[in-house]
Amino acid sequence: MTTTVLVIAKEPVPGRVKTRLTPPCTPGEAAGLAQAALIDTLRAVAAAPARRRVLVLDGAPGAWLPPGFDVVPQSGGGLDERLAAAFAGCGGPALVVGMDTPQITPELLAPALEPGAWQGTGAWFGPAVDGGFWALGLADPDPELLRGVPMSTPETGAVQRARLTAAGLRVRDLPVLRDVDTLDDAEQVAAEAPGTRFAAAYARLALAAGR
Repeated sequence: MTTTVLVIAKEPVPGRVKTRLTPPCTPGEAAGLAQAALIDTLRAVAAAPARRRVLVLDGAPGAWLPPGFDVVPQSGGGLDERLAAAFAGCGGPALVVGMDTPQITPELLAPALEPGAWQGTGAWFGPAVDGGFWALGLADPDPELLRGVPMSTPETGAVQRARLTAAGLRVRDLPVLRDVDTLDDAEQVAAEAPGTRFAAAYARLALAAGR
C-alpha cells in the first residue's frame, strides 16, 4: 500500500453544499443528498487499499465520518489552489477524489491503488461526463501541476490532462463517471448505483416530491 487517498469535501451544511440543486430541492434536501454522497465516498475509500486516508475538509467533521481517516482543513483560494495544497501535504503517490461521485467503489479505484499502479505511470486521471475530472492521481504530488487550471468549466479536464502530459507524465485513465451537479445527474447516478445511501436518499426525495 503505497498510495495516499485524499477526499476533498465540504461539510454537508444546508445552504453551503449542492446549491445547484436548489431549486427544486430545499437547502436541507440538497444537504441530505450531499451527506449521503459523502458517506458513500468515504466508505468506498475506507474499503480500498491505501497507505493513508485523508479527508480534506471545508468545515467540521460529523458523525458521518468513519474511522481510519485523518482530517485536515482545506486551504484558501480557488479549487485549483485547494487541490494543490492537498497534494503538497503528501509524501509519495497520492490520489484525490471529490464527494460528487457516490457511485465510486473500491473496484473502480483499484487500478490506481493496486501494486504496480505507478510503474511507468506518472498520473491517473478520472474524467467526468461534464468535462471535468472526478479523480486525479500523481506519482510525485507536485502542486504546480494544478495551480492555474481553470476549475468547474467544460474544459477543466482537458486542460488538466494537457498539463500532465506537457510535464512529460504518462497518464493512465480511470472510467468516465458522472458528477452529481444537477437533479438530473442525481437521478442518473442513483439509478447507476442502486445500493448506495445516495440512491436511497434520492428515492426518498423523489417519493416526497411525487416524481
